[in-house]
Amino acid sequence: MSKAFHRVKVIAKKELVEFVRDWRTIVAILVIPLLMFPVLFILFPLLLASEAAELDAMTVDVVVQSEGMPEDLGLQFNASNMNITFETLPVLDLLSQPGQDDERLRNGSVDLVVRLEANGSLIDYAMIYMSTSEQSLEARSRAFAVLSEWEQNETINRISEAGLDPNETLDPLRWEGDVGQSDVATQGEQAGMALSLFIPLVLAVWTFSSAIQPSIDMTAGERERGTLEALLALPATRMELLMGKWLAVATITGAGVLLQVAGLLFAIGYLASSNFISVPEVSIAALALLCLAILLFAVMVVAFELALAMRSHSVKEAGSILGPAVLLILFPALFTQVINLDGIETYWFAIPVVNVLLALRELLMNRIVGLHIVTWILSSGIYALGAAWYAARQFKREDIVTSLS
Repeated sequence: MSKAFHRVKVIAKKELVEFVRDWRTIVAILVIPLLMFPVLFILFPLLLASEAAELDAMTVDVVVQSEGMPEDLGLQFNASNMNITFETLPVLDLLSQPGQDDERLRNGSVDLVVRLEANGSLIDYAMIYMSTSEQSLEARSRAFAVLSEWEQNETINRISEAGLDPNETLDPLRWEGDVGQSDVATQGEQAGMALSLFIPLVLAVWTFSSAIQPSIDMTAGERERGTLEALLALPATRMELLMGKWLAVATITGAGVLLQVAGLLFAIGYLASSNFISVPEVSIAALALLCLAILLFAVMVVAFELALAMRSHSVKEAGSILGPAVLLILFPALFTQVINLDGIETYWFAIPVVNVLLALRELLMNRIVGLHIVTWILSSGIYALGAAWYAARQFKREDIVTSLS
């Protein structure tokens, strides 16, 4: 037994040394997963804030075409952060018909056309804009803000003139006290729920995709280079060869996932210090089960990818098979994001891939349900063993050293 383990370890060490010799491999394995979540969590909010500031500073040209517009509304338009030009309302069947203003919007001479027409005590309006232009959409948003403010003020004035209290009339149903105090969920629990909606997706896709290249290189790559024959000549069984390669790929994939989790924890800590999001409340037991779920998922994924790659005669063929196979993870991952965990049926935790993703969601929300845990551990173990058995069958085939020629 000790000799078999030694041979497995030697094979794994050989595969690891060969795979990490290229500096680009080190970057892909270590740098990218470590920086993924910090870039997503830190730079993305900064980018959004920068874009919002850029929109606020944007100069927009708005044409207001009116007939019988109230004077105070015109003053509000003039006081807004828009370049306003007033024109006479053209004769149109409908205010929403673009008419001759179509060309002005398309050539960028104006960003928005607001049309206002008095209709007794009411004012009909329309906005002519271009939805494919950010400036036009920003102008539309600012014009809506002006119209909403005027409408609110006008409503209050009309209610007051009728001898009514605007507050009681417009707000007959009121929340007593602080809305936030009524939520029994802590900020940590809320953060866990928010993170559970996308972290399982990212972890699953990264675990699958990070194992593709080493799986191909250690199977179809060796087969294409002609080095697999020498490896098969070693005093080691096919199962030991499989276990050695599996251990190497699992080590590479595990390192990437661990670094990705480290980057995630760093990003969460940074956001928590800036009051953007709280640190999720996850118990030690939930954290241990979360690591177990990822481990079982990695065992299944690595064995499955090794088997598919071993069936391929070349690196190109293996890549064409394993590349689209990411969809086998992506679709269930997207599907599980919309499943309601409250009162969820137990059988969901027995479906391949879905079971691990749902387990990750529950554990990130610090929910430890005994029946669910037993179900996904047993089912994941069965699937992992099935994938390992399938991979072992591929490694025992006699034609694994043959080529297409």
